[in-house]
Order: sequence, then C-alpha cells, then structure tokens
Amino acid sequence: MKKIKLLAVCAALAAAGSALAQNVVTPAPQNVLQLTASGTVEVQQDLLSMTLVTTRDATDAATVQTQLKAALDAALNEAKKNAQTGQLDVRTGNFSLSPRYTKDGKINGWQGSTELVLEGRDFPRITQTASRITTLSVGNVGFGLSREQRAKTETEAQNIAIENFKQKANELAKGFGFGGYTLREVSVNANDGGPRPRVMAMQAKSFSADSAVPVEAGKTSVIVNVSGSVQLK
Repeated sequence: MKKIKLLAVCAALAAAGSALAQNVVTPAPQNVLQLTASGTVEVQQDLLSMTLVTTRDATDAATVQTQLKAALDAALNEAKKNAQTGQLDVRTGNFSLSPRYTKDGKINGWQGSTELVLEGRDFPRITQTASRITTLSVGNVGFGLSREQRAKTETEAQNIAIENFKQKANELAKGFGFGGYTLREVSVNANDGGPRPRVMAMQAKSFSADSAVPVEAGKTSVIVNVSGSVQLK
C-alpha cells in the first residue's frame, strides 16, 4: 500500500513539474538586430546555347517521323565531329509529332519538329558547327554563365556581401550606442540580377558552310544576399 501511495505522489509531482514547465514564459530576446546586405559582381556571359530546329509535314505519321529522324541523325553526325566537353556539348532537344485536323475534326495529316542543342564556351566552334549543319536551321540563341564562371563569380559576390554585412552590423551597433555584436543566425543565397542573360530569338534560318552564325554575348550580374540577426553588446 505504501508503495502505491509513493508512486502516486511521484506521478503527481511529475505532472506538476510538467505543468510548471509549460507555464514558464521564455523572455523575448533583447538588443537583437535584423539586417540584410548584398554583394554584386558583373561578369561577361561565357556560355552559348544554340538550338537548331526543323519541321516536317506529311499525310501519315510514319513519314514525318522518318524524315525528322533522318534530319536529326545527319545533324548529330556533323555536330559530333567538333564536340568537346565543356567547349561544345551536343544534345537532342524536343521531338514532337501531332496530327493535323480538318474543320470537321478529322485527321488529314501529321506534322512534327525536332531540335538539336549545341552548347559550350567555345563560341567560334559552336557557330561554325551550326553553319555546317544543313538539315536543321538556327531557331534560338541564348547566353548564360558556365558552371565554373558562376561558381567563381558567386564566391566573389559572397565575399563582398559578407564584408558589407559585417560593416553594416558594426555601424548600426555603434549607432545604437553598443560596442559591437555577435552573430545569432545568418543565411546566404545567390541569384542572377539584371540584366538577365541575353537571349536572341532568331527566325529559323540556315547559313552557308563558310560563314559562322553571328552571335554577341552580353553581361549579367550575380548577386549574393546575406541576411540574419546579430546580438548587440
């Protein structure tokens, strides 16, 4: 009987302790400052992406598919002659096949399209290769940053953002009459800023084999934001 009473008392004390813990109010943090800083680096776009396309139209789907495959195979064979990892990477793009309907909803033919994408850092190699491909035409040209250039630029922008964050925190701490600060939490994120990677939409066009497709890259800004809170002291 005494053992049962002892267990009951222990249970009651545990329940009371739990209730007391739930009722304890954690004081709100004081002298905590939220702030954001950024670092921006403008860099020349070093990645060229060129999409070559073609369309076919016939009365039956098999004919369209065969014609598209032949055009794509020929383009791939020519492109692979100059392929080099990072400088000129070759990959296939969209391949579509769909029926064509009459006004009364009946199928009276088929149409399709296929794409080949040439991408890399060697602009002359890419444009000259595109000019030698006769079965597809240039449909779109886009510019961006290679993985190496992006990583390098983000590191530069990140260092600038961190220094700006530290300088801003110091200035604000002194402005509020404190001697300094300590970090509480911080987050870092990167993104492209204006102007966006330049994209030149082109009317489907073929070029002679002895003339490279004209291209011109622009610049883009890589922005890294550092945000967080500091404890003033």
